[in-house]
Amino acid sequence: MVAAEDKGTSSNGAATQDGANGTSTSSPLRTANGSTANGSTANGEAKLAVATNGSSTKGKRVGAGPTDTYFGHNREEVTRILIQALTDMGYQTAAENVSHESGFNLESPTVAAFRSSVLQGAWNETEKLLNGATTFEEQGEPGNGLVLAAGSDRSTMRFWVRQQKYLELLEQRDTTSALMALRNDLTPLSQDTEKLRLLSSLLMCRSTDDLMAKANWDGAQGRSRHRLLSELSKCISPSVMLPETRLAVLLDHVKKSQIDTCLYHTAASSPSLYSDHSCERRNFPTEVALELSDLIGEAWQVQFSHDGSRLAACGSNEAVVIWETTAFVVTCILSDHDAGVGNISWSPDDTMLVTCSQDNFARLWDVRSGILIKKLASFDQPVSGCLWAPDSKSFVLGGLSRAHGLCTFFVTSDEIEQWGKDHRVQDLALSPDGRWLVALDDQHKFHVYNAKTRELIYTHELKTRPTSVSISEDSKHMLLNKRDGEAQLIEIETKAHKQKFLGHTGGEFLIRSSFGGANEGFVVSGSEDGNILIWHKNTGAAVERLPGHHPRCNAVAWNPTDPCMLASGGDDKRVKIWSNKARAAELRTLHARVPSNEEGWRISEEGIY
Repeated sequence: MVAAEDKGTSSNGAATQDGANGTSTSSPLRTANGSTANGSTANGEAKLAVATNGSSTKGKRVGAGPTDTYFGHNREEVTRILIQALTDMGYQTAAENVSHESGFNLESPTVAAFRSSVLQGAWNETEKLLNGATTFEEQGEPGNGLVLAAGSDRSTMRFWVRQQKYLELLEQRDTTSALMALRNDLTPLSQDTEKLRLLSSLLMCRSTDDLMAKANWDGAQGRSRHRLLSELSKCISPSVMLPETRLAVLLDHVKKSQIDTCLYHTAASSPSLYSDHSCERRNFPTEVALELSDLIGEAWQVQFSHDGSRLAACGSNEAVVIWETTAFVVTCILSDHDAGVGNISWSPDDTMLVTCSQDNFARLWDVRSGILIKKLASFDQPVSGCLWAPDSKSFVLGGLSRAHGLCTFFVTSDEIEQWGKDHRVQDLALSPDGRWLVALDDQHKFHVYNAKTRELIYTHELKTRPTSVSISEDSKHMLLNKRDGEAQLIEIETKAHKQKFLGHTGGEFLIRSSFGGANEGFVVSGSEDGNILIWHKNTGAAVERLPGHHPRCNAVAWNPTDPCMLASGGDDKRVKIWSNKARAAELRTLHARVPSNEEGWRISEEGIY
């Protein structure tokens, strides 16, 4: 819907904190000169003493002074960005002093009024200002009004505004006014019959929650108006409407560029602005710290808990082994399976684990006690994957059964909700924001669902069969590992292929890849030839090829809270823990201090189950 996902700090309407380029929805409507009765935020929301014209006199600094450039950068641009940043940080007096001394102002009253009208939902005022906007071709150079960027479509902007108005009328349960807005305001502006059909269907929503879920919209009191302003601002010339938190965005670009060129980035904290950033290879997880043989059989999957404090592994020996991650002592063995366990999934609160077995059953475990909570209803084919709801109260199972490909189960009841999909499921992934569910079938397709409504968004066919899928922490990209030995980064919403990762080998068996590392900046994968491949996520550059397992490395996982710890599992019946040289020596020392019992288990004081 309108509102595309909040695209971060590069736009005008979605402020990430109070005091940045926008007012709250409860603030008073801006007066004609762009000021408010109270408040101290930037870009027209503050009552700056000199912020009335939007630019200096015809773009020139008033009075004698420095040259028009600052180390090759336009002096007015730098100054206005500094004024905005000072205001955003609460240094109001300093911002006013800079504006007064430089002769440069942040934005005009017209721009400030436009911003306020959107955030306050004064849609008639918004359209009036939008209709009065000019282009540089019409005006020649920026002045005091609203100036559209080159190529901007005024009709599209009006549609976005009217769509927001329509959704807010539905939220207020004013169906009559909403229907009139749909017929008289929206329909004449759009030739997209599919979108109009979707908007029409929202009239049938029985509740506000239903409306928000189907429209992917969070209401007038949510971030929807800010996101609308974000979209509108992209169509307005930045010379008159400075993009939100522009200095922070520029600094983020600098840091991201340095991280992208840092071949062995392991620093979890943000790089300092005081100096150029780089990490040394000696801090990267390239050394085997431990080889754990507790699993006994082939290792098919390894997975850290969300807090990184435990590691679970499963495979062909009909058991799941769980270690704590300080000294890698076994804390739990889940052994009530009648066949190999192909997949596992930690609950978001890390108290439970679902195991997906090839005996056609999934099981729910309490990992604190090792007790089996319930053995779930039998599928007629192996269970292949599990996804948890954010509240840890329910989960979705996927399997190779056509009749029960996707089902929702509940922790505290025996209720089962069938999704009614007729494709098999080989692997599943859920976006951290709870919006997307991606299911791989056993052919060449992946299916993207709205995880909240269970509606199929689209199906996409690849040239070769995908074997595993995971989703990035920002919920924007999926990582597909494929049978042909290629991993692909795909933008979920647009289906655009963003990056390829080459160098590992695929095959008939499932090879898992995942995101990980500091700031989730890497992609890591097992390989049919036994190696572990690590790439930069954004550039696709291969960083490391580590000799992992023989003959096959089936899965690799990066500790989500420790950029210097990897776990891998392979057909050699080993789970390997990787770290840098210093940490590896420390882990070996800690692990060796734990005594073994007669069976060779290194166990915690609580014992094993």
